[in-house]
Amino acid sequence: MEKKQAKAPAAIPFGEEAFTPQEGTSIRWLGGAGALVNSRGTILLIDPVLKGFDMPLLVEAPVRVENVPKVDAVLLTHSDNDHFSRETCRDLGPVCREYHAPRYVAGLLKEMNLPGTGHDIGGSFAVGNVSVTLTPADHAWQNDFPGTADRIFQPEDFCGFWLDTPDGSIWAVGDSRLMEEHLHMPTPDLMLFDFSDSEWHIGLENAVLLANTYPDTPLLLWHWGCVDAPDMDPFNGDPEELKARIQNPERALILAPGQPLTLHKLSQRGGCK
Repeated sequence: MEKKQAKAPAAIPFGEEAFTPQEGTSIRWLGGAGALVNSRGTILLIDPVLKGFDMPLLVEAPVRVENVPKVDAVLLTHSDNDHFSRETCRDLGPVCREYHAPRYVAGLLKEMNLPGTGHDIGGSFAVGNVSVTLTPADHAWQNDFPGTADRIFQPEDFCGFWLDTPDGSIWAVGDSRLMEEHLHMPTPDLMLFDFSDSEWHIGLENAVLLANTYPDTPLLLWHWGCVDAPDMDPFNGDPEELKARIQNPERALILAPGQPLTLHKLSQRGGCK
């Protein structure tokens, strides 16, 4: 049976206006598994792949590297090239103050003469008004395929990021199979939700379990619908299948890359919008 290619909505381009100081915290999906977080003027980019990816795209990035005026920090979850774009990180260098990642990825940044700071899983640091903590992830797929890498990957080489902002918490789960630890987190105000059909990602069944563990948390779905690869499970997954099986299905957000989302604490009426 021919596989169906999942496709995200067309990107909504943005420019310098997304990087200016603002009253609250906004999030923009960058396509793939990247995000821009603007927390009252503190600018974070999570796994930005704005150029240099080696596969055909269905949806282009909503902002060009040369149009990024400033970045307080780039956060990188792991070394796969759909998350760690060396070209993007290099070209952001003149406007980016610092880069944060697991220790292995930080070493790769330092080889590029970029200011990479490495952290342990569970470690925390601050960027402006945002506190960031590395959360565990299980994504060492290379170890199952000899010859795909020149090293044995360790659990500490992969992470997610928990962000505490003045306007609420954001959990970027990262690429990962579901872990027991994922089911015992504080309730986040927003999840950047690893969604695809791959066994090395959360997958549909475990995505339902994870979503229903935090039944009121909005889910910004990413890692789907942007790469033209119908035969590659990591880039596919039907959001409607997820929505049909989770509590409060309206919280599974199918946004266009570049579309702004305002963060609110769950205790505030209305949630994200």
